Order: sequence, then C-alpha cells, then structure tokens
Amino acid sequence: MYGVSGRKIHDNLCNRLTNLTLSAPRMVGQMNSVLEDYIKLGKIGEGTYGEVYKVRHIQSNVYYAMKKIRLESEDNGIPATALREISILKELQHRSIIRLCDVILTDERFCLIFEYMAMDLRKYMSNLDSKYMERSLIRSYMHQLLDAIKYLHCHRIIHRDLKPQNLLVDAEGLIKIADFGLARPFCVPFKVYTHEASLIVTLWYRAPEVLLGTQRYGCSVDIWSLGCIFVEMFKHRPLFHGDSEIDQLFQIFRILGTPTALDWPDVTTLPQFKPMFPKWSTNYQPLSNHMDNDADAIDLLMKMFVYEPSGRIVAKKALEHRYFSSPENGFDPTILRLPNKVAIAK
Repeated sequence: MYGVSGRKIHDNLCNRLTNLTLSAPRMVGQMNSVLEDYIKLGKIGEGTYGEVYKVRHIQSNVYYAMKKIRLESEDNGIPATALREISILKELQHRSIIRLCDVILTDERFCLIFEYMAMDLRKYMSNLDSKYMERSLIRSYMHQLLDAIKYLHCHRIIHRDLKPQNLLVDAEGLIKIADFGLARPFCVPFKVYTHEASLIVTLWYRAPEVLLGTQRYGCSVDIWSLGCIFVEMFKHRPLFHGDSEIDQLFQIFRILGTPTALDWPDVTTLPQFKPMFPKWSTNYQPLSNHMDNDADAIDLLMKMFVYEPSGRIVAKKALEHRYFSSPENGFDPTILRLPNKVAIAK
C-alpha cells in the first residue's frame, strides 16, 4: 500500500547525506534557496541544537519556520538528530506531518526550512481563555493525529517523542506532527535498544515498558504517548506528571493499578520492575473526571493505555472506534473543526 519502508529511509540517510561537507555553502532541498532569500521576523522556539525563527521568503512572500542549527566544530559535524529528521521527512507526505521544504548548509550554520504553523498544542491550550477545549476540536485533532500515526507506522517509522510541544496547530483546524529528531525506522522483529531507551519520549508521555527498562519496544510507545495527549486536551493538564521515573510509574499505577503477570505476562522480567512495588488497585475515577465522563473517549483511552504493549490498540483500529463513528457524535473527518482564533492570535 505504501511504497516506502524503514530500510529505504535508512539507506537514503547513508546515500544522500554522507556527501554533505562543511567546506562551502550548499543547498539541498526542493526550493534551492540560500539564507539571503529569507527575512527573519522573530524567534518562535529553541531546542537542544538550535533556535527556530519565523521567516518570510522574499520572492514568494510566504512565511516559513527556520530551524537554525549551529555547527560548533568540524569534529562533531551535523547533529545526528538533524540528519535523521531530514532523512525521514524527505520520504513522508501526509497532511498531518510537518513538511520540510528545504535544507541550507553553510560553513557555520545548518538550516532546516519548514512550513509555518501558528503555534504548538501546548501554547494553544495555555492561550485558551476557557479551561476547556471544544469536544469537537479534540475529536478532530485526535482523528488527524491517529491518521498520521497510522501512516508513520505503516511506513515503519516510530516517532518516539510525541508531546504537545511537538504538535503544531494553525487557524484552519489542522494539527501536524513535528520534530522527528528522535524518530527511528524499524523492522520486525524489533531491535534491541540499550542506552537510548531512557532518553526517548518526555517523561510525562513515556510508556510504562520504557519506564521499566525494556530493551525492545515498538509502535505501541507512540500510542501510549498519544493517549496521554488525548486526556490532556480535556483539562489542559497532564494526567501523569511525575518528577522522576519512579514517580511517573507510581502515578500511572495509582490510576491503572499496579501491573501483574496476569495482565502483563512479561512485566516481572523487565529490569526496573520490583516485586516490592506498592500494590494499587485500578481507580478510574480521576481519569473519568479528567475526561468529563465521556464514555466513548474513556473507552478509546483505556485501549490506548493497555499495559501489555502487544495488546495496546493500533492506530488503524483506533480510527474505527465508536468515538469517531458513533452517530450521536456526528463526526465527519473531512470537515475540520476550527480552533479558538483568539487563542491562535495570542
């Protein structure tokens, strides 16, 4: 169905980017532009390897987001996360995945030019005057995100860092997945991840198998993260907000119950699982309160929060859930729900 595989993306990373050098300015991309083609309008974000600016392309008068990555030394070269992001995004085309428009390389700077989006989901939720997001907008956002995740997983890509700050929204009702620096192509069976396991996914959105030290994980980590984002959109605050890995685990256990070999056969074999963990029973009331007792939404969420990774719902099945298909909801995925434009404008 899809003509791109994780192996092709991996090969493209080697073939397309190993020839990049720092000896002279060079452009790689669809627009074939240079830094002088853009006017910087202001900083809109900052990350580990650089800063993000809103810019205007002089000739077309179109706005873009420019991620500027400083090349600190020739020994270190271009950060691996940037190379990975380029390699993956060059191969993906989906309405709900951020579009990489161009790549510019000079002696001192490495710039990625992305389509411009108004803000990230975290900022949008913070800007809302009301403490509630419209339920129709949540449903629309979830459908778009699940469709994008289905697309990624069918292309054998795990994002591994889904969180509100990496989801971008605009005034037309679109939401897009961004920041693919930690994304990985995968093949089946899933490979062993050693030192990387504790580095993926911001703590509040990290799946329990990763928190418990698994060395093998797959697409289900993205589903767990998206479930955390789903519930957060209802009250604009995370359901699980631990300040350490053990606190994060215990916050999960207090609501979903402490996992046992009965509901997760492999849990006792994971490196960080301790038999002396407190034995909490399930207590769904905080979750129900958080989601305003929306039965369909809660049912979908619980399928995303299954402890056993292989039992967690996949994106394709989630899109078929009655949360989207129930006649009472009157949901039409072809019609975008508009966000609060006052919040977008702030």
